[in-house]
Amino acid sequence: MKNLLFLVLVILTNSLMAKENLVFAVIGDYGANSAAEAKVASVLKSKNPQFILTLGDNNYTHGCWKTIDKNVGKYYHEYIGNYQGKYGKGSDVNRFFPTLGNHDWLARKACLYQGTLPYFSYFTLPGNQSYYDFVRGPIHFFALDSDSHEPDGSKEGSKQYQWLTEQVQQSKAPFKIVYFHHAPLSSGKHGSNTRMQWNFASMGIDVVMSGHDHHYERIERNGIVYFVNGVGGAELYSYKKWVEGSKFFYSKHHGFMLITALEHAMKIQFINENDEIKDEIVIQEKKPGAGEHQNLR
Repeated sequence: MKNLLFLVLVILTNSLMAKENLVFAVIGDYGANSAAEAKVASVLKSKNPQFILTLGDNNYTHGCWKTIDKNVGKYYHEYIGNYQGKYGKGSDVNRFFPTLGNHDWLARKACLYQGTLPYFSYFTLPGNQSYYDFVRGPIHFFALDSDSHEPDGSKEGSKQYQWLTEQVQQSKAPFKIVYFHHAPLSSGKHGSNTRMQWNFASMGIDVVMSGHDHHYERIERNGIVYFVNGVGGAELYSYKKWVEGSKFFYSKHHGFMLITALEHAMKIQFINENDEIKDEIVIQEKKPGAGEHQNLR
């Protein structure tokens, strides 16, 4: 039985790679202008992802205008639409979709009360830019602002929560991915953020991605795969207290997630700064009575 399952997974994986597919990368807690950020960016760009998502903390340490280009554009300008920085040509269409982290909010005090103006001025994003959605291929993406300073709230029942609920209900996409900064589930230094423990299962969300804790982790609970991915360039953290459903934890090296998607399946990999695949899982479109995802490692 195990051999048969392995064969099915190999065939599925090969199919994902052989056909035309959607390929994108995910980074978190990265904007530190560090040697680690440079290594991660180099390996990431060698994979030629079509676009990049970020899980917040794009601009250490205080989210100031004077640091944002060297923290972000220096490494990822090729993906940023309407790029006006000094490190080269930007993208003709935006291919960089960030979310706000707590360090992006710190400019409200540390940088002459610039607030989130550096973030909103630097990036060109859909919707109200603070939280937004977009569709690529078989995936509907929902970017949230998990910070407590979000004017529309970041708790269940908030205006932002109601927006997400309504947008997900209207979505026809086979896969629905929510991503934001503060991890609702984490075995790391900061632990689980209860404010962001929304009822994603009842909404029909497939994957929840977050950062804030500077490690990589895969957690499976209530039919949802949660990822903590805060290893894009800032200082790494170790584990603190294991959470229920944690399947894989890694904090030895920095890295990023690479996701390859077809109409009915997604392969999600974590690749470290040495170009080593450390975690890998295939998630299939949810169907009544069918298995939803299978580990490859």
